[in-house]
Amino acid sequence: QVQLVESGGGSVQAGGSLKLSCAASGYTYSRYCMGWFRQAPGKEREGVAAIDSDGSTSYADSVKGRFTISNDNAKNTLYLQMNSLKPEDTAMYYCAADTHMTAIQALGVPYGMDYWGEGTVVTISS
Repeated sequence: QVQLVESGGGSVQAGGSLKLSCAASGYTYSRYCMGWFRQAPGKEREGVAAIDSDGSTSYADSVKGRFTISNDNAKNTLYLQMNSLKPEDTAMYYCAADTHMTAIQALGVPYGMDYWGEGTVVTISS
């Protein structure tokens, strides 16, 4: 049973930082493509960042230079370090895993990942 559990969301002011975590279980973590996606109220889900099983990463243009995705394979945990946060980053953030896609592919199909967490809320005030 694949399980993804996000944590680390919260409310911060613009310019601040947050670090999201996603604890994974129930599968061979290191062999999957992992990604972070977000969905703001009234908007479609979008890809934020993804990382291949070989460590290659891909980012949405809107977060490049501000967000960093990383893995700790020993802990089966995915991270998203978010710096210089903006009000437009406000959304529910989801962790997802997929057995076949590359990081670039994953960002292009926001609903295409095999497994999803329940999400964690990020709110950025101006």
